[in-house]
Amino acid sequence: MLWKSDRELGGWEGCAGVGSVAAYAWFMTTPEPSATPVFDPGAAHQQRPKLRAIRGFPARMGEQMVLGLADARQISDKVVFVPPAVQAILPHMNGERTLDEIVGAVGRGLTRPILEGFIAQLDEAGLLFGPVFETMQAKMRQEFDSSSVLPPATSAAFLDSVVGQTLGENATQQERDAAVKEHGPGKLREVFDQWMNQTLEKAEKPSFDELPKAVVVPHVDYPRGWLNYAAAWGRMRVVDRPDRVIILGTNHFGEGTGVVGCDKGYQTPLGVCELDREFVATLRRRLGEEQTGRLFANRYDHEREHSIELQIAWVQHCLGKDEAGNFCKVFGALVHDPTVSNGESYDGRGLGFNPFVEAMKAAIAEMPGRTLVVSSADLSHMGPAFGDQQALAGDAAEAEQARNKIFQHDREMLQLLAEKKTDELIAAMSWQQNPTRWCSIGNMVAAVRIVEPTSIRILNYAAAMDQEGMGLVSSASMVMN
Repeated sequence: MLWKSDRELGGWEGCAGVGSVAAYAWFMTTPEPSATPVFDPGAAHQQRPKLRAIRGFPARMGEQMVLGLADARQISDKVVFVPPAVQAILPHMNGERTLDEIVGAVGRGLTRPILEGFIAQLDEAGLLFGPVFETMQAKMRQEFDSSSVLPPATSAAFLDSVVGQTLGENATQQERDAAVKEHGPGKLREVFDQWMNQTLEKAEKPSFDELPKAVVVPHVDYPRGWLNYAAAWGRMRVVDRPDRVIILGTNHFGEGTGVVGCDKGYQTPLGVCELDREFVATLRRRLGEEQTGRLFANRYDHEREHSIELQIAWVQHCLGKDEAGNFCKVFGALVHDPTVSNGESYDGRGLGFNPFVEAMKAAIAEMPGRTLVVSSADLSHMGPAFGDQQALAGDAAEAEQARNKIFQHDREMLQLLAEKKTDELIAAMSWQQNPTRWCSIGNMVAAVRIVEPTSIRILNYAAAMDQEGMGLVSSASMVMN
C-alpha cells in the first residue's frame, strides 16, 4: 500500500472498504519517542496537515492486526502503528483541508481530539510536511554531501545478521560489533564462495569465456536472491578485470522522476569502490549542461537506495583489485520505467530514458579500457503484501494457478528481452499495465540498448516466497555478449 498527496499522484492508492470507523483512539510510534507527541494548535502545518509519501503494511500486536505507516522515501526511520480504520483519514490529509473539514468528511466516529492526536504522531515521525521532516531531510542531505563515498547500509546489515547467527542470540551488541570488525569481511567472502560453489557445482559452463558486455542480476536481499547473484557473479571470477563497472539500479524510494545519477563511490564491509570521475566527466559532456543537471538533481535518492550497493560487494569479491590495490571504479544510476510517458520523465523535469541511453553509449565508446554494465533488476512482486487478494502458498488450485500465471508471464517477458525485442517488451508491459509489477524494466532495457549485445542468455530464473504466501519476488540472472 502506498499513499501520496493527490498533488503528487493525482489521486490516492491504498486499501478501500475500511468499513465503520469506531476505533481511532490509540497510536504507537517506533522507535519510541521520548514523550507522547502533543498537538500544537499554533503550528500551521498541523492545522492543514499534508501527508508525505508513505507506505502502509499489516502488522500484528498481540492478537490484534494493525496498520504500520512508514516513510516511503526512507528519510525517517520511524513507524506509526494505527488501527486499520485510519485509512479513511489519509486521503483527506492533502494540505488543503482543515481539521474540522477532515472530521466532517470522514465521519464514522472520528472526533477532533482523536484526529489531533493522530496528526501529532505523524508529525513526530516525520510523515507530515513541516519543520520536523525538513530537519530530518536536511540532516540526511548534509550527511550525504559530507563524504565522497556512500557508507555501507544493506551489505553491512546482512553481515551483521550473519555474524549474529554465528555468535547466537545471547551475544551483546558490543560482541557483535567486535566480531564484525575482526571477522566480518572474511565471513562475507566465505558466504559468497559457498553460494557460488553450490550454484555452479554441476553447471555445464561454470565460468564465462571472457568478460561479458553486461549481466542482469537481482537486487532482492541476498538470502532470497543468492542463486541468481551467484549464477552470474560466480562465472566472472576468472575473466579479465574490467576498468570500470556501471551499475543500473531501480529507484525504490526517491523523488526523481527520470534517470538519477550518483556522484559518489560506494563502500561495503569489503572496502571502497571509488567513483569513476573520468567516466562521469565524459558522460556530463555528452549529456550537456541542462541534461546533466537533470541527471544529478535528485542525487540524494541514492542515500537510501539498495539496488546498487548490493552489487558492490560482489564486484569487490569476484573482480578483485588492480596492481595498485584498488577495486574497480564504478558509476551508479537509477533508471525509471520507460513504459510510462514513452520513456520521458514522469513529470517532464527529470532526465529522459533515451537521452541517457545515447549519452551512455557514446561515453563508453569514448572511454579507454573495458566496461562492464550491470543491470540490478528484480521482476515480479505479487501477493497480499503487494495489495493482491490471492495468497500464493499451499497446494490449493487457486494458489497454484496464481503462481503459474506469474511464472508464465515472467518467462514470456524474459524471452522478449533475450531476443533483444526491447520495443516489444515495453509495448507488452505498457499494454498489460505491468500486471505482475516488474520493478526494473528500465534498467534491463537500458542495459540492452547501451551495450547492444549480439547475444543474450538466461542463466537462471528463481522466485522467493515467504511461508504464508504473502509476498513473492522473482528474479533472473542473464549475460549479454
